[in-house]
Parts: sequence; structure tokens; C-alpha cells
Amino acid sequence: MARSRQRAQQATGRIRIIGGDWRGRRLSVPALTGLRPTPDRVRETLFNWLQMTLPGSDCLDAFAGSGALGFEAASRGARQVTLIERDPPQARLLQEQALAFAADNIEIQTADAISWLQQTPARFDIIFLDPPFAGDLLDAALSVIADRAILRSDGLVYVEQSRGAPLADGWLLHRQTRAGQVEACLLKQATPDA
Repeated sequence: MARSRQRAQQATGRIRIIGGDWRGRRLSVPALTGLRPTPDRVRETLFNWLQMTLPGSDCLDAFAGSGALGFEAASRGARQVTLIERDPPQARLLQEQALAFAADNIEIQTADAISWLQQTPARFDIIFLDPPFAGDLLDAALSVIADRAILRSDGLVYVEQSRGAPLADGWLLHRQTRAGQVEACLLKQATPDA
């Protein structure tokens, strides 16, 4: 219990769940370098796009960070949501929040997202990718997802990237929005004849 209070005291902000069963509940967001939770407006747009496909789906939040995308998906009817977070204290905070929400449809894994993707036998209907912008984590994740067929047919991948960044090879733009310097896109995997 003391550890929970200690983590809560280290949290510097809160982000609210904007829809579903947990609408209005808040997630603690600690001050971590590179952590930038998806803004409410972008999440609202994204989950409006997903409203017909999300209920009953299996989702992956591969770079969980604040957990906002994964918790929002679980709140809105996803069957199962897996959150991957490589920072152990942040993964523990996500676990504590899942327990506080009585979220039996959320699983948190403490792991490097790329390594986890390279080894998982799981398949998903919706995958959220919001890695740190510096580096090539987004391209690496999309490559592994395509190579290992981690996305089910007709599945969707949500990505956040720097505005103006090129679209990864092998992926088709399904939906797109912009907020400041962030580009948010829903992608479908290209078929060989597409």
C-alpha cells in the first residue's frame, strides 16, 4: 500500500477516460521523459472511428506509456487488451490502475515492445502504436507486425507520428487527423494486389 501511495505522489498529472464503462475516471500520468499521452480530442476522434469494430475485439497497446489508449479501448468494450510497457515502475502503476478499475479484460506486460512482438504467438484486431518519436520504433514495430502476421485480416493499426512523416511501406492509410505537430492515422495492411 505504501508503494501505491508513493507512486501516486510521483504522478504529476491525470488523464481522463472519455467514453464507455469508465467514462470520467482518471489515470495517473507520471513525469517520464518522452511520455506524451494522446490528447482527449485525438482519442475521441480515434474511438469514433473504431466504435463499430472495437466491441469484442482483441487489442494491443504496444507502447503503453500512460495506458490511455488501452484503458479507453477496454472501457469501450474490447474483449481483451494487452498493454506493453518497458519501464517497470510505469508498468506497476498501470497494473495498480487496472486493479483499481477492476479491469479483468486488461493484461499488462513489462517488456520491450519490439522484442515482445518478435516472440508473441498472439493475434490482434486492433493495435495501437504510439512510440517515442525519436528513433525508428514505429517502422520497426510495423515491420514485425507485418512479417509475423500479428494483425488479423481486416485489422487496424493506429499510429501517432510526427506531422509529415512518411507512411510506412506495406500499409494503407484508412483515416487520418492532425493535432499540432502530431499526425494520428489508422492503417490497414496492404494486400499484394493493393
